[in-house]
Amino acid sequence: MAKRGGFPGGMPGNMNNLMKQAQKMQRQMEEAQKELEEKEVTASAGGGAVEVTVSGKHEVTRVKLSEEVVDPEDIEMLEDLIMAATNEAFRQLDEISADSMSKITGGMGGLGGLPF
Repeated sequence: MAKRGGFPGGMPGNMNNLMKQAQKMQRQMEEAQKELEEKEVTASAGGGAVEVTVSGKHEVTRVKLSEEVVDPEDIEMLEDLIMAATNEAFRQLDEISADSMSKITGGMGGLGGLPF
């Protein structure tokens, strides 16, 4: 009479292979995250009048303003340009991150096509 539940000889081969693949993918994702944190992305707005640089850690590391965009009579426009450049830099960073993760998972979503 066969035992119910569990696997008498330990994990079956397929499950063991899946675990190894998952561990490998986790290591690759950790490496990709470290690489991403070291990147910087610069985006501009207003035809280059405002440039914002962000790090892979989602921190603004630099803001560069052209003299002609600094108008004490129109602070609102400057605020809008800074916001637009910052949002674009973060969008580019997210795109780089998604591309990096897609390479690891083979474009199969968060679990890389693992059948769970």
